[in-house]
Amino acid sequence: MNPYCVATYRCYDEKADFAKKAISIAVGLTVGSWTDMPEAKKAEMERHLGKVVRVDVHEPVGAGGTVSERYADIQIAYPDANFSKDIPALLVTVFGKLSMDGRIKLIDLSFSQDFISAFPGPKFGIQGVRNLLGVHDRPLLMSIFKSVIGHDISALREQFYLQAAGGVDLIKDDEILFENPLTPIEKRVEACLEAAAQAKRETGQELLYAVNLTGSTFGLIDQARKAIAHGANALLFNVLAYGFDALSELSRHPDIKVPIMAHPALAGAFYPSTYHGISANVLLGKLMRLAGADLVLFPSPYGSVVMPREENMAIKEVLLTEQASRYIYTGSGGPASREDNAALPLKTSFPVPSAGIHPGLVPLILKDFGDQVIVNAGGGVHGHPMGAIAGGQAFRQAIDACQAGIPLQDYATAEHPELQAAVKLWGIKE
Repeated sequence: MNPYCVATYRCYDEKADFAKKAISIAVGLTVGSWTDMPEAKKAEMERHLGKVVRVDVHEPVGAGGTVSERYADIQIAYPDANFSKDIPALLVTVFGKLSMDGRIKLIDLSFSQDFISAFPGPKFGIQGVRNLLGVHDRPLLMSIFKSVIGHDISALREQFYLQAAGGVDLIKDDEILFENPLTPIEKRVEACLEAAAQAKRETGQELLYAVNLTGSTFGLIDQARKAIAHGANALLFNVLAYGFDALSELSRHPDIKVPIMAHPALAGAFYPSTYHGISANVLLGKLMRLAGADLVLFPSPYGSVVMPREENMAIKEVLLTEQASRYIYTGSGGPASREDNAALPLKTSFPVPSAGIHPGLVPLILKDFGDQVIVNAGGGVHGHPMGAIAGGQAFRQAIDACQAGIPLQDYATAEHPELQAAVKLWGIKE
């Protein structure tokens, strides 16, 4: 039995014969032609031929209906024999030139167990990150640097300390903070970890600092080694700028013994369009986890850079689920079938819904994501009217209130002035 990976496309066209379209994709992206091939050659090429799994056509409906345009969801099974076991090869196979063929979007991608076996996945995963921090009974809290371009090491250290002293579990660099003479990575790491140690003496908390890993692609391993040698205990990585294979190489490298946080920079060029690109659950979910991201940032449905809630929930599902579906082609001439609840032998990745998060949104975040989430705050910490330390404390109080089942408004009293001030400024959404 040949292993197959299965791609699902949503194709919009008012007149197309979608069944023929599906066959043209299956053949065109694999063996190139089929009907004119000699029978003897067909037997030889069968193992390389793409197979149509299903074609679901959605015709337009009248006023009040849910379908306003004609489209089809097309599933094609691609033999693993056609591509090497790496994400670039798979993506070029299933969506390379097809991505330029009219209104068509890659909305799902499932991997064979054989393909998955080539990827170790997240080195730490959710449980490993929790073990490093010693926190197992609540959602984690992260804060991010703001306005650090042009500042020196002392200013960076001060901003780091104010965040750490508020009780956050993780702090990440700004994704646009690159290597520069004012804050070179080794000095940045040393200064920030000194601030982390100072804060730990006051809060008793462990803390991970995700330093931004940048530079030329072929120098990333050496840059990561340098950061880790100077004490870095996590890395931030702009995955889509460098490619999934770069993340995969970092995550599996024996010298990279710290968690990797995947930033979604450039994702807006891929997922938001109805008619083009790659869906968020594939781009920021399945592929990030497969490539080895321990933590994955993506726009939340609540704040300033909004992603629809259903897309957030789809990302959550593929990052957190212990099970997955795999597709198996049952043999020559037969249909491809789905085997549900096949084990996905990869650690789970922390979802990190981001952008515009303030303490009043914590009830919504925990309602949607549960405890296996990182609450990621920027302006909600730095913009707190009582200062950044109080900003972190307000988030921790909001998390405590939610876990205790106490409405934020009731918890935001004189006993919790930090949360009270945050609620007064930003309000509550539950």
